[in-house]
Amino acid sequence: MNFYFEAAKILDKVDKRQGSIKGVLSSVPEKDRKRMSALVIESLKYKPVLKDVISNSELLKEKKLKSENLVLVLVHDLLLANGIQAGDGPLKQAVLRHKTRLHSEFTRAKIRRGVKSNKELAQTGDERAALIPRYVRVNTNLWTCSEAAKYFKSKGFETADPIENQKGFLEDEHVPNLLLFNPQARFHEEETYQSGKIILQDKASCFPATVLVQDIQEPHGDFIDATAAPGNKSTHLSALLGNKTKLFAFERNEKRFLTLKSMLAKAGCRNVEPMNADFLAIRHDNNKYANVTHILLDPSCSGSGIVNRLDHLTEQDEDDGNDHSKQERLEKLASFQLMMIKHAMGFPSVKRIVYSTCSIHPTENEHVVSKALESSEAKLKCFRLAPRTQVLPNWHRRGIPEEMMTNHAECVIRCSPGDDATNGFFVSCFSAFRKLRD
Repeated sequence: MNFYFEAAKILDKVDKRQGSIKGVLSSVPEKDRKRMSALVIESLKYKPVLKDVISNSELLKEKKLKSENLVLVLVHDLLLANGIQAGDGPLKQAVLRHKTRLHSEFTRAKIRRGVKSNKELAQTGDERAALIPRYVRVNTNLWTCSEAAKYFKSKGFETADPIENQKGFLEDEHVPNLLLFNPQARFHEEETYQSGKIILQDKASCFPATVLVQDIQEPHGDFIDATAAPGNKSTHLSALLGNKTKLFAFERNEKRFLTLKSMLAKAGCRNVEPMNADFLAIRHDNNKYANVTHILLDPSCSGSGIVNRLDHLTEQDEDDGNDHSKQERLEKLASFQLMMIKHAMGFPSVKRIVYSTCSIHPTENEHVVSKALESSEAKLKCFRLAPRTQVLPNWHRRGIPEEMMTNHAECVIRCSPGDDATNGFFVSCFSAFRKLRD
């Protein structure tokens, strides 16, 4: 039964927006992750119909069943899997007492919805995901992009449009060492994935590290990834720095920190020092970070731009909220995001800060950047937005002029799901144009 308790806790965190589904699942021990992921994801796919079944069966009147998410996963396995995989304890018996009624209500639910199979009851994914290739970043800490291309060709892939050809792959035009495959391509069982030679990372998620090191010939200071877990951006930054320049990777959550350490080790990142600490708690006068010149900030956000992951499964519950509560949540996130930027600006040697989100909302993007530029921290070191020439100049989609100063909008990047073959994303880069006087 402990397995079901843990699954319920994960769903509780998702309900409270304490991270993306994938992010929360990344904290599960690797030996249990595959099974746990299957139960959580499948329960979410069928959540709308299962909620109706549970309600109509009056199962929640059982005094022992106090957790709605625990009931959800138990009923899922009873109706849609091979039964509840747990000993005959009081909780399992409480559900089984309603077994006949649950099956009857499930049958009625299918009739009401006009479907014949269980599969037809599942929530489908965002259709825009079908337009996004499977992005595979070659980890140049362990091999080269040419070696990777040769390897995949030996596995039957060919140089061709991956959307039109299931065995096709291409190199990305904006991000070095990034390969595009068909959206249905799977790599989790691939030896190159398991050994850390390739990392599955959306193209837009590769932009922050790419922008942070753009136009740097030879780094002369240390780097920070302020919110590093699970480690995609840290491993990318490590590779872009040639596995040499010092990179501090912060993660305050202990379980996510263990995931980060594991990913860094698998990816062969010798220049990264993982820190189980809160970035906001780091003092600016700590000599350990006196030489930090570049900071990558990808703080918690609404995740509203994600379409090819799992978070579309929670949109049903999100739609149940009113506009005021949604905006209130966005404002709280924006306040935290602004706090992160201002704290980053306080490090004595910092010259460049990249701030990014996987959100489509101006509240978390253009508005946060505009407020950061007006802050006393920005004025002290004369922080400005890096010009377009230093922020992926060939990327076509920029900021929304109506949401910030027009010239500032040209300096930031946006990605539009469904239009740009990526998830929704936002990237900005602050540069310090004046050092503090002694």
